[in-house]
Amino acid sequence: MEEKLMTIKQVCTALNVSIQTLRLWDESGKLSAIRTVGNHRRYKQSDIYKLIGIDKPSEEVEESVALYSRVSSGEQKTKGDLDRQNTRLTEYAAKKKYKVNYIFTEVGSGMNDSRAELHQLMKLAIERRITKVVIEHKDRLIRFNFNILKMFFESHNVEVEYVEEVLPKSYEAELIEDMLSLMASFSAKTYGERSAERRRNK
Repeated sequence: MEEKLMTIKQVCTALNVSIQTLRLWDESGKLSAIRTVGNHRRYKQSDIYKLIGIDKPSEEVEESVALYSRVSSGEQKTKGDLDRQNTRLTEYAAKKKYKVNYIFTEVGSGMNDSRAELHQLMKLAIERRITKVVIEHKDRLIRFNFNILKMFFESHNVEVEYVEEVLPKSYEAELIEDMLSLMASFSAKTYGERSAERRRNK
């Protein structure tokens, strides 16, 4: 089966190095590049895995796609937002003729990294039971630091694909709700710590 190749940008992101470092590694033989017909540098995915200490499976895993939908509140779920989001993903996957084996729907803040369904999704990646995760927009997976979670999935040979490049306007209110929730949580924690300190000082 044909070896999967990675672009310079993908390698720099995965290894957290600069383009100049890649050039030096290429010259020293630490990480050799392959030249395409158009004279562009590409890198074998297996070489990247080897460099970061991840063993690539000897056999390609059969396509297994997971769909993940999320809304921030129970109110959004009641209004049907979660169902509509899941329907859009299902229709998208059908058009792409993806083999969907897992469908996850979840209610929870995108700033909460302790979501049960997200953890299940990550577990499937670790166990190599999925090859692709499809989401509507990258903030459905996590509100901030999306690239870190994306790198996690890619390290397990799982591609993350999102349908929308631009955040839909309907999600702007949800972002505000998440931020207010975070501020309220922080304020409550700070108030609790100050109250405890005052009690100790009495």
